Amino acid sequence: MHLPEGARGLLVLGLDPGSLATGWGVVRIRGGEVLHVAHGVVSVRGTAFPERLGLIHREVAGVVSTHAPDEVAIERVFMNRNVEAALKLGQARGAALAAALAGGCPVSEHAATQVKQAITGTGRAEKTQVQHMVTELLGLAAAPPPDAADALAVAICHAHQRRMQARLAEVAGQVAGHARMAPAAAELLRLGWRRGGRRR
Repeated sequence: MHLPEGARGLLVLGLDPGSLATGWGVVRIRGGEVLHVAHGVVSVRGTAFPERLGLIHREVAGVVSTHAPDEVAIERVFMNRNVEAALKLGQARGAALAAALAGGCPVSEHAATQVKQAITGTGRAEKTQVQHMVTELLGLAAAPPPDAADALAVAICHAHQRRMQARLAEVAGQVAGHARMAPAAAELLRLGWRRGGRRR
């Protein structure tokens, strides 16, 4: 996948949706760098659930409008033994997704274990470990709130995966090029061997 050239680079919005707090974080992919742009938390505690969903949608839509990300990365929903909690999380995630899609952003999903693995090296990392590594990786002066750190981690994971996909596509192109050249190279070798045989 091709990364846009120029000073702006590619902006990725990471989202970590929750029924009480939704973290968001924006990073810029430029060359081999992942740079911090902004982060925040949409806190919806103390309001009725339908109002929470409306607030999540409105606030995420505002972030999309303000930062105009090129892509959005969101944490994939995980199975929860508490059915009611899982339903509420799914609805909060849907509100955030709807806001991102309404802004015309392509959305990618990443499993929580995949995000933790990309950031800390282990898929079982604690929130504090993710928070610490995000602070270090982005060179932040202070640790972001846990929900915002998780959202930034999703964005960083997406950046790493995007870079890996770009590299794989490049290698695949090189392999395909070599495969196309192989018959011609074999024919040249065969002709050379024949000429060599006649000279003897």
